[in-house]
Amino acid sequence: MSTDVKVPQVGESITEAVVVEWLVPVGGAVALDQDLVVLETDKITVNAPSPVAGVLTEHVVKVGDTVEIGAVFARITAGAVAATPTPAPTPAASAPATAAAVTHTTQSDEALLPAVRRLLEENGLASSAVTGTGPGGRILKEDVLRTLAGGKAPAAAPAAKATPAAPAAPVVQGEREEIVPMTRLRQTIARRLVEAQQSAAILTTFNEVDMSAVMSMRARYRDAFEKTHKIKLGFMSFFAKAVVEALKAYPSVNAELSGNNIIYKHHYDIGVAVGGGKGLVVPVVRDADQLSFAGFEKALSGLAEKARNNTLSMSDLQGGTFTISNGGVYGSLLSTPILNPPQSGILGLHKTQDRPVAIDGKVEIRPMMYVALSYDHRLIDGREAVGFLVKIKECLEDPARILIEV
Repeated sequence: MSTDVKVPQVGESITEAVVVEWLVPVGGAVALDQDLVVLETDKITVNAPSPVAGVLTEHVVKVGDTVEIGAVFARITAGAVAATPTPAPTPAASAPATAAAVTHTTQSDEALLPAVRRLLEENGLASSAVTGTGPGGRILKEDVLRTLAGGKAPAAAPAAKATPAAPAAPVVQGEREEIVPMTRLRQTIARRLVEAQQSAAILTTFNEVDMSAVMSMRARYRDAFEKTHKIKLGFMSFFAKAVVEALKAYPSVNAELSGNNIIYKHHYDIGVAVGGGKGLVVPVVRDADQLSFAGFEKALSGLAEKARNNTLSMSDLQGGTFTISNGGVYGSLLSTPILNPPQSGILGLHKTQDRPVAIDGKVEIRPMMYVALSYDHRLIDGREAVGFLVKIKECLEDPARILIEV
């Protein structure tokens, strides 16, 4: 008996997805709840499982197709047994492929991202020599770079150049240009950034913070903190705590507009922009005001790990009241962050750099950081925005304020 397998519901606001990779070929045996295909939505990447055990008899859609939620994407003959067992492809599951074997592109190779395929070919590296950390064992660019830098993946014979077979492969324009379709995630990011600028009166104000006290405190207690809590003491927990104190002092920065109404939030769910396997995402640390430094570091570490493995859920990304974006980790000295709607404020952090500053009439070299607050001027006045950053500055230059909440 043939069973239609449909695209599952993955979120209230998600209506369609793109087929990224088939994990089971036609004719392959599947178990109940075994992942069949990797789907990319405009927010997250998910694997769609099989509702029955049997044999996959048809791929109704192909890699690169856009499918609606609830649409049939595969058919399975329930209870059937495959004539020749065909396990789903898994990364580095067997010995390294030879050059001849790589010439025959597998399902997994066909779904390689263009940048990954190009990097493999330029370095004469077979995909089987790289352990993928993406969904379903998908190989990411950083996986290839890690292998080239001396990772644990086994060596492989040089890979022969393969003709791109996936629908999403780049269209080569001569030798100097190529056209690569935007991913669903990138399309959504582009749309939301334009919407944010068109729908809000965004203004940015700046200040600078002397990081001496925070750096000194972190250096003094770093080893004891890690020994006690089994997690490293990072700088983000200091900023998160300072942000909570500033939001309490200036509630409008934690609010949002809804028509002609203002919704004041009496909870502090802080989104933190992190680099993931598929790009920049903003998972949310819930109730940051109720977390200790260790609690915040553990929550953020868990979300960052899920982001790298592309396993974030919808609930991890929704409901933030304020966002922190740290461009300093990439070397940014100054920037104007864009709002993450429907939030009304976002704090941009930057590179800490030694600079000469005037201290008590003397010039001293201090580790200084520029901070930027972008805000919706429809809701937040300039006085409040400036006061918010001053509060951040005070908390970080005298961290004891965070502990006694003054």
